[in-house]
Amino acid sequence: MVKNSELSILDFDAVGDDHISTASETPITSELFTLSDEEKKDRIAELFAEIMQTLGLDLTDDSLKGTPYRVAKMYVEEIFSGLKPENMPKMALFENKYKYQEMLIEKDIRFFSNCEHHFVPFFGHAHIAYISSGKVVGLSKLNRLVQYFAKRPQVQERLTNQIGRALVDILDTESVAVAIEAKHLCVASRGVQDDSSSTVTFFYGGEFTDIEQKKLFHQQIGH
Repeated sequence: MVKNSELSILDFDAVGDDHISTASETPITSELFTLSDEEKKDRIAELFAEIMQTLGLDLTDDSLKGTPYRVAKMYVEEIFSGLKPENMPKMALFENKYKYQEMLIEKDIRFFSNCEHHFVPFFGHAHIAYISSGKVVGLSKLNRLVQYFAKRPQVQERLTNQIGRALVDILDTESVAVAIEAKHLCVASRGVQDDSSSTVTFFYGGEFTDIEQKKLFHQQIGH
């Protein structure tokens, strides 16, 4: 892990291009909680207008003049809404009355996120498995949990671990596995400009650290 205090100006490009994560949790400040959503949107719109003007764009043009507010609204209400703890989905648990003891897998959960290094999208599918310790959760809640953690500036490794650790706590079982395969536009549309590669990351806990359970999980998700 690289600490921000150890980085020089020349290092910043390397951190972004090499997708180095400097924190295991999403780096946040107190402004996440002290500013209202409307205050955030007003401030972002003001600053984004400055960016557009600095680029030489004419904000009096009918097509552009609403862009700063549209971007601000998109950031706060949509693609970065996962920064707000109150948007964490309610994960109601139910007793495993049917005594199902094998792994349960929810495959191909589609998600869109944004790379924190360049603020461009990465997107793909998440696969989640768990073995019940006595409680189960509604299947749609697994999808919602993925979306919640994806809707913030991210790196894929952190996203994978955040989903996995949250499920361990919610389900009260160590036996959780998460796999994510994603395409990163910061790789495809800039830098090396490789649009054919994808990145795969994994989280394993409890029984999924066993090689046979791990193999079965991989067989079922096609990896």
